Amino acid sequence: MRALLMAQARFDSPLGPLTAGATEHGIAGLWFDGQAHHPGPLDAPVDPAHHWLLRLRRALDAYWSGARTFDVPLDLHGTPFQQRVWRALLGIAPGRTITYAQVALGCDAPLAVRAVGAAIGRNPVSIVVPCHRVLGRDGTLTGYAGGLDRKARLLALEAA
Repeated sequence: MRALLMAQARFDSPLGPLTAGATEHGIAGLWFDGQAHHPGPLDAPVDPAHHWLLRLRRALDAYWSGARTFDVPLDLHGTPFQQRVWRALLGIAPGRTITYAQVALGCDAPLAVRAVGAAIGRNPVSIVVPCHRVLGRDGTLTGYAGGLDRKARLLALEAA
């Protein structure tokens, strides 16, 4: 399921370049260069002045400076199951971590830990939808589409 993007922009970050995409309803994508499941070139005009992209840029700048919440409208596109998982991720407080099994329980899918992991891996809005806060059952860093080094750095930034 792909969103109809109205605009895209590139942002620099302490963890490398990001590409963002916005629909008329909000942010539909935020990807690190080279991350797994990156959609490739986006079919949308480059418009860093688009209102949702400006709002995302300000929120990311605040995040890198210590803010831990995002006041950015999201327009997440995926299967109903993926959307349920992504909504569950939004409930993980900054500086906290949970396991994939805990996410599965929170999604009423306790036997679907692998499916939950796959949905988390397809999270289209890195950082804002905090999939980096999900750890393996033994508390180890595992499975981040942006790379485990970035996951570790995001968690350190949040002091998790």
